Amino acid sequence: MHSTFQPLVVTDNMKKQGEEMKTIYTMMAGLVMAFVATQASAANIAGVNMPDQLQYGGKTMVLNGAGIRKKFLMSMYVGGLYLTAKSKDGDAIMKADEPMSIRLAITSSLISPAKMKSTTLGGFQRAMGGDTSSLKKEIDQLMNSFDKGVGKGDVYELTNVPGSGVHVLRNGKLVETIRSQQFKQTLFGIWLSKTPVHAGLRAQLLGL
Repeated sequence: MHSTFQPLVVTDNMKKQGEEMKTIYTMMAGLVMAFVATQASAANIAGVNMPDQLQYGGKTMVLNGAGIRKKFLMSMYVGGLYLTAKSKDGDAIMKADEPMSIRLAITSSLISPAKMKSTTLGGFQRAMGGDTSSLKKEIDQLMNSFDKGVGKGDVYELTNVPGSGVHVLRNGKLVETIRSQQFKQTLFGIWLSKTPVHAGLRAQLLGL
């Protein structure tokens, strides 16, 4: 009994199916790569780009951590903590007179100068056990800086400059300098103390 070998004939339909499968694999690979890229881009939060580094006063600070500040389910701002060297020690960061910055990118159209003042004052009251009288002058300076304008898209940077104080920048422009180490420590304590304004944001800023 003889068997007859039948050569495989590649039809146009088979070619078409092969091309379709190749396209599907390419699309899947692209989606996987896009997902990985999104996961790696931790500095982009809620559509806000938090730069990997900040440079100020001749010093370079790196992003230690970032997160969203929410109140009553409303996203108020994206906050980022910048240090010269990464750290998870909130107390040490608060007490240190070193280059560091809290960056606040306003994300809500409901935020106004009055709302920002109220929220920030509440943070000081929480950090100081309700009595803010010892820092009234410095807190008033910060409150007055918000009169320059606070709204969606604005970026405030509260940057500590050793020997100079806390420099308040609005959209990259210096609007106030507050010279008090106690103020600096309390200011950063709003976000980094054991009783922060938002526990979830504290954990994100410290990379916990």
